[in-house]
Amino acid sequence: MGYSFPEEVLEHVLSFIDSDSDRNSVSLVCKSWHDIERWCRRRLFVGNCYAVSPAIAIRRFPELRSVSLKGKPHFADFNLVPHEWGGYAYPWVAAFAEAYPWLEELRLKRMVVSDEALELIGKKFKNFRVLVMFSCEGFSTDGLAAIAANCRHLKELDLSESEVDDMSGNWLSQFPDSYTSLESLNITSLSSEIRFSVLERLVGRCPNLKTLKLNRSVPLDLLPNLLQKTTQLIELGSGLHTTEVHPELYSRLAGTFSGFKGLKRLSGLGDAVPSYLPILYPICSGLTSLNLSDASIQCPDLIKLVSQCQNLQRLWVLDYIEDAGLNAVAESCKDLRELRVFPSDPFGQEPNVSLTEQGLVSVSAGCPKFHSVLYFCRQMSNVALASIARNRPNLTRFRLCIIEPFCPDYITLEPLDVGFGAIVEHCKDLKRLSVSGLLTDRVFEFIGSHGKKLEMLSLAFAGDSDLGLHHVLSGCKSLRKLEIRDCPFGDKALLANAAKLQTMRSLWMSACQVSYGACKLLGQRMPMLNVEVIAEKESLDLRPDEHPVEKLYIYRTVSGTRSDMPSFIWTMNKNS
Repeated sequence: MGYSFPEEVLEHVLSFIDSDSDRNSVSLVCKSWHDIERWCRRRLFVGNCYAVSPAIAIRRFPELRSVSLKGKPHFADFNLVPHEWGGYAYPWVAAFAEAYPWLEELRLKRMVVSDEALELIGKKFKNFRVLVMFSCEGFSTDGLAAIAANCRHLKELDLSESEVDDMSGNWLSQFPDSYTSLESLNITSLSSEIRFSVLERLVGRCPNLKTLKLNRSVPLDLLPNLLQKTTQLIELGSGLHTTEVHPELYSRLAGTFSGFKGLKRLSGLGDAVPSYLPILYPICSGLTSLNLSDASIQCPDLIKLVSQCQNLQRLWVLDYIEDAGLNAVAESCKDLRELRVFPSDPFGQEPNVSLTEQGLVSVSAGCPKFHSVLYFCRQMSNVALASIARNRPNLTRFRLCIIEPFCPDYITLEPLDVGFGAIVEHCKDLKRLSVSGLLTDRVFEFIGSHGKKLEMLSLAFAGDSDLGLHHVLSGCKSLRKLEIRDCPFGDKALLANAAKLQTMRSLWMSACQVSYGACKLLGQRMPMLNVEVIAEKESLDLRPDEHPVEKLYIYRTVSGTRSDMPSFIWTMNKNS
């Protein structure tokens, strides 16, 4: 280059760039920018722990302070990924212990985390501050005790949706009496009882604690004592479960909650007694996030609660809210950006609540900033989907889950192709889409033609033929993750769009019509892809090439075939 910035200036400029994609673009400008960006990169996100090896990551970025890792595919959340599939954190932790003794933050999602890995974190990273394990497994409270005993500067410990082997509730006592740095604690996934006196002392000596999310073991009658020590909280997760109303306890709780002037996010309330809900009313106007996805609060009480939350931006709730409750949200919560409605009885044959497409239409019409939705329901129509698309062209995430597969438009009995077509046509910035109901290849033609910014697509029980998959892979230029189950997609579309797979992070297919022979051919053609065939029911040794595979996971990698594959996974490559 004829002219370049001094290194110090460029390093200062890069310090203001947070986006991973922007940092990656900077590193491609020229060799000198690549080197400078390499040495000043402090945070790394790895969307698939098998896409790169720890050694390659360390060699590429030698000065990291924060790492985020994802393990199992997203469909693991729906029990479609075998338990012993992989996603082990220990090799990464061991490599980081040697290369990054100064590491401060580690965020893990859908990974197997052993107690040995947690012990290594506690011993090797002397300035460790943040540990997030979201939907992880493999560890126990013994590992957490090692973190508590050794990580003297820990600010955040988050165990959201993780499976923890509870050896005892005494692990919190391992935090030293001199420890005061805790800012965020989430232990909602723990099942054992927590020693209340230990918890009370811990939160009482941490003046900067801003997030506290508790499991159900904290007794309601002791909750006021705890909360009086944490009135600086911004986020609280707790229950209001009891069998009867006690006037004295009600008064104490009401007084306690009235002191929470800065509370912005509230979650939990599992098994809440309706008569206790009014104690929350004084804080409702300040809430921006309300997560009631574990709370069996019924529609009339939900209406009274959400009507007080005029500044709400995010609402997660069970379908007990019904259409009437969502109408109240549309009228009261004009700042709402995200809505998730989960099923209370997903396996029931008949509806147990009065929730239809009309609730979602009301929210789309009444909330001008609304842009993200996950909605479980039992019926939908093309007219409703078209209305939502016209009301909210600013949608960026639209995930609709009609509980019964192959449900048509309940009014016309036609496929829902036109309705989802309206969503992708009108919502130009749509990045994530999940479709359901009766759908033909026509909907995938709409998606391929209009979903130019679509990054993640989830399909189930949809389509007529290979043509549907071809429309998606050939048309969605920004697609990074595609997950498919129970669709009639086979070899032709997959092989014809093999080059597209090298631009994506991953493709998951289960119960489709892809053959073993096509998987072998794809692996031979595309050495930069790991083509993993999952065969839990029978060995592939004697399987004919035309036989369809049970499950298929394809992902881009720079580190080759992984070394920790269980016996039921076969990697297709040039030697297959």
